[in-house]
Amino acid sequence: MNINNLLISLIVTGLIASPVFAGKEKNKSKIFPYGLQKNLERGKPLPPGWQMKLIRGSILDAHVYSHGDIVVPVDKHGLLTLRVEGKLIRLYQATREIAEILN
Repeated sequence: MNINNLLISLIVTGLIASPVFAGKEKNKSKIFPYGLQKNLERGKPLPPGWQMKLIRGSILDAHVYSHGDIVVPVDKHGLLTLRVEGKLIRLYQATREIAEILN
């Protein structure tokens, strides 16, 4: 009987303590502050000081991808060409990894 009481108390303690140890998860996929992120989601352009830094091999943010215009559809290698803020970007559609940046 003592073992059952011990197990029940351990389970109850674990259930009570779990919200205390659960921290807030930060959304690390956001690359802009809250106000600029809202403007981007509304389709407004970014201010000149916040021009995007595009690097070959990095992953293009989903919000930026959704606001870009597809210039060349997906080819047999899974690449597509996207126009974002006047720049042409070739990226893999499945992962949004930037393959090359065209001027």
